[in-house]
Amino acid sequence: MKDCSIGCSLKAALRGIAFTFKNERNFRIEVYFAMFILLALVVLGANLEQIAIVVTMIFLVLMIELMNTAIERVVDILKPRKHPYAGVIKDVSAATVLVLSIGASIVGLIIFIPLIMSAIK
Repeated sequence: MKDCSIGCSLKAALRGIAFTFKNERNFRIEVYFAMFILLALVVLGANLEQIAIVVTMIFLVLMIELMNTAIERVVDILKPRKHPYAGVIKDVSAATVLVLSIGASIVGLIIFIPLIMSAIK
């Protein structure tokens, strides 16, 4: 088997992102929401530390959504011989996205509430 170059690996990763963006509504929503949040940080005058924390949370949510998509596709391969745990696996995978999204939302509120309060004054 031939080793894949860095360029080859990058192409494969970008294909995975493109596939997920095209086929997963939640991923698209998360990307659009992330762009809005980043714009809001700039408009509200967030400092670099706040921006770094929010960017980290955004990338973690997007990363876990990509993993969720991969897990769902693997489980879908097994459909002809659907195992009783197939639904559980998909549910648990989706739950990881939910849990991380709740955590990211809490972090976002901790950062955004003071920024919004300062902007209102």
